[in-house]
Amino acid sequence: MQLISYIASNTQISTNSILNTVQLLNEDCTIPFISRYRKERTGNLDEVQIGDIVKFKAQFEELEKRKATILKTLEEQEVLTNELKQKIEATTDLTVLEDIYLPYKKKRNTKAEIARKNGLEPLAKIIMSQRATDIDSIAEKYLNSEIESIDVALEGARFIIAEWINERTDVRNNIRYQLDRFASINTKVVKAKEDDEKAQKFRDYFDWSETLNRCPSHRLLAILRAEKEGFIRVKIQIDDEKAVAKIEDRIINSNNVCTQQIKLAIQDSYKRLLFPALSNEILNASKEKADENAILVFAKNLQQLLLGAPLGEKNILAIDPGFRTGCKVVCLNSQGGLEYNETIYPHAPKNDAIGAMKKINSLVDAYKIEAIAIGNGTASRETEQLIRKMRFNKDVQVFVVSEAGASIYSASKIARDEFPNFDVTVRGAVSIGRRLADPLAELVKIDAKSIGVGQYQHDVDQTKLKTSLDSVVESCVNSVGVNVNTASASLLSYVSGIGPKLAENIVKHRNEKGAFTSRDAIKKVPRLGDKAFEQGAGFLRIKNAKNPLDDSAVHPESYEVITKIAKDLKLNVSDLIGNKQVLQKVELQKYCSKTIGLPTLKDIIRELEKPGLDPRKTAKVFTFNQNIRTINDLHEGQLLPGIVNNITNFGCFVDIGIKESGLVHVSNLSDTFVSDVSSIVALHQQVIVKVIAVDISRKRIQLSMNY
Repeated sequence: MQLISYIASNTQISTNSILNTVQLLNEDCTIPFISRYRKERTGNLDEVQIGDIVKFKAQFEELEKRKATILKTLEEQEVLTNELKQKIEATTDLTVLEDIYLPYKKKRNTKAEIARKNGLEPLAKIIMSQRATDIDSIAEKYLNSEIESIDVALEGARFIIAEWINERTDVRNNIRYQLDRFASINTKVVKAKEDDEKAQKFRDYFDWSETLNRCPSHRLLAILRAEKEGFIRVKIQIDDEKAVAKIEDRIINSNNVCTQQIKLAIQDSYKRLLFPALSNEILNASKEKADENAILVFAKNLQQLLLGAPLGEKNILAIDPGFRTGCKVVCLNSQGGLEYNETIYPHAPKNDAIGAMKKINSLVDAYKIEAIAIGNGTASRETEQLIRKMRFNKDVQVFVVSEAGASIYSASKIARDEFPNFDVTVRGAVSIGRRLADPLAELVKIDAKSIGVGQYQHDVDQTKLKTSLDSVVESCVNSVGVNVNTASASLLSYVSGIGPKLAENIVKHRNEKGAFTSRDAIKKVPRLGDKAFEQGAGFLRIKNAKNPLDDSAVHPESYEVITKIAKDLKLNVSDLIGNKQVLQKVELQKYCSKTIGLPTLKDIIRELEKPGLDPRKTAKVFTFNQNIRTINDLHEGQLLPGIVNNITNFGCFVDIGIKESGLVHVSNLSDTFVSDVSSIVALHQQVIVKVIAVDISRKRIQLSMNY
């Protein structure tokens, strides 16, 4: 099967769209660039569809690579027939391919291999023929110095037969079917660990059983984590008698002295070879599905977090709260630059609340502060209450900002490079303030796994997780666009076609030569060639450029057609910007060409109507219930304001202003059935929840949005 037909068979995309997209990918085009600027060639595919093409392209290439390895090995073994070669080349599934190869795979010194070396393969063939009437007499002929008895000879023959049975594709597929349909996953606690404090969070799985194909991804990952940490033992089970009987039905066609030997071989093959391998296979397959589910949820959450509402270019006072060590305060200018830092001690043990309030008041006036950002960690509520008591000479908005990952950033090389003369506490406070101004620009500096918006991120396939999250970050950065004159190297590295090295070169060139005045000027960056410019130019913005299109999502390759439109309308290009009335009257068909079609022209018109428009909403002030400070203040029936701070497949977690987040189980999200939690709530959404249960000993809070 060829690549295009393979991808087509796994997607609902036309072969022509796949062919053109694959060509673009082979030309080193990125997904954001293809989806945004090559709609005519792809048939208007979106990023998800192009991502599917990328995924199945990689799968096909992995399959072909494995085929080539197997064919080469079989050739070297001199066992490759034309029929076998055709069978391998026609295979479209990796599992099927491995089953075909299994009989020819170089084996370790197995029991069957030892039996073969002792000359027992002919005896095994006689038994499998099921025609012998005196098997003991036949077996006696195979006795030698290594085979000292008839029983040893028959056992050796059975080992060989067991291996043959294990290598039969029909037998393996039948066991797979039973495992897929009927397997159960069963757990038992390791008695020595039952009272371990760390094991208690897994106590629901100390004695658990359910059908494997109905086990939700989050539960399977929790069970496997508990097993990995040594608290429980996990078993996969099916009806063994039924499975063995199915094999017997396929193999036994007589009732003589050979039958009993084959039955024994079948039982041995099932218990020693088939079931261990295939039960591991089904568990691994279930784990892969669970990983995909968890990664998908993580990716959705990350996207929502990165596209969280920015406050914008404001002078911000940021506070990283604390008790004993005090609250670190920093003042940032509208570009996120650090202007001032100090530590105040409003809480125990120093309790200098008055001095802290005076200092904050003076800083608000001195640095023309427009907003205050307070980290949501230790002492957050106390600090927020202190700030809200204050009266400023101007309107100052107060926000509580997630600290997740701030400590990771503050100790990172990126932070050290940005602030070489300041310690981690200052860097952490700066990160909190910058998150309020622009979550995307700040969060790209942190490993996505450390941001705290997923579950079991350390248990899933790390390569797949990184690929998925990098793709999300790239998509978010390019959907918003980047100011090339203010963006950090971290942010620039995610721009289509740029990458870390070119991002560093851009920042270095900017620092040495001054701000870029046009998109064309970006071409002067060392090692930034035509391809990189083509891929990235449309996502890079130049504020206050001579050509207004440089601060838009219009690609430079389309400037000419816009100039033509303006000329036909007897206007300047600048006259088109934001002029919706004129733009709506443009006859787009007149400007279609071999390279630019209606999809691109419609995108251009939409962009010209609102050039450089940030797709994100604006940050809104939120206030928790000031009477709720700890879990002990909660009781059933309370209605409380909260912010969704994590989303899973089984519900969402809501921050209600105390240390513990509450869970809104999927069944309590709506009065109707909910199949996708993300269809009901979004990360950082402000909600009103009802307390329905509080377990103080386990620090668990159950909430409802269905009241």
